Amino acid sequence: MKRASLVVGAALVTLTLLTAVVSLVVTPYDPVAVVPAARLLPPGRAHWLGTDGYGIDIASRIMVGARIAVAVGVVAVAIAAVIGVPLGILAGAVRAEAADRRTGWVSDLVMRANDILYAFPAMLLAILLAAVFGGSTGTAMVAIGVANIPPFVRVARAATLQVMVSDFVMAARGAGTAPVGIAARHVLPNIAPVVAVQASMAFGMSILSEAALSYLGLSTPLPTPTWGRMLNEAQAYLYTAPMLAVWPGLAIGLAVLGFNLFGDGLRDLLDPRLREAVR
Repeated sequence: MKRASLVVGAALVTLTLLTAVVSLVVTPYDPVAVVPAARLLPPGRAHWLGTDGYGIDIASRIMVGARIAVAVGVVAVAIAAVIGVPLGILAGAVRAEAADRRTGWVSDLVMRANDILYAFPAMLLAILLAAVFGGSTGTAMVAIGVANIPPFVRVARAATLQVMVSDFVMAARGAGTAPVGIAARHVLPNIAPVVAVQASMAFGMSILSEAALSYLGLSTPLPTPTWGRMLNEAQAYLYTAPMLAVWPGLAIGLAVLGFNLFGDGLRDLLDPRLREAVR
């Protein structure tokens, strides 16, 4: 029971990733082929989840939507981690040594800039980028990735402050190890579990953000199906075919829930204090 969230989360994450990978190879039907004669068919043997208002197989569109969501999540989290983690380590390491070197202003500068970015809505950033570069998958990836930088900076800084006061870091300092060496050999490996948990949480939020952006038409353009656009298109059939909105909504909910539960489970598994509390 104590690892139920990890098991359930891992199962949902695996299902999402597997669906995305399988969609690269095969889908039940062409996800963009319009078949007027098959409009709004209910779920059945031919079409597992039915068809939409254009006669397109919903299961095929859900599978391709999973591919887009996972791709956006991977790139967005990578952008956030590659930028946010080094900044967080820098801010934490400088703050830990501020008493000796009087360089605390660097940490303050990084964190104040981080606070400003944190207050900037991701949706507004995506709209600005879309206005300049046009709505696309790349625009969504960059906007979501930049919006996720502040949490990585905060998490990395807090974990770095704890590592910097440890005995092995003190010994490395005494041995004359350069700050970059300390960060690479001692700090980064020890904060990796915390960063992994944050990455899992950010992945779920990235999927949710991508769905919101594609719902507004600021993400992947037509004809590629996305979960958010499927929700948008389902609005016209809410009273006649409500299941059109249920399937993409369920896909988004399960994917986000899976990554959040997986992150919670990882935190409980990797944090020794929580492990002792559970025991």
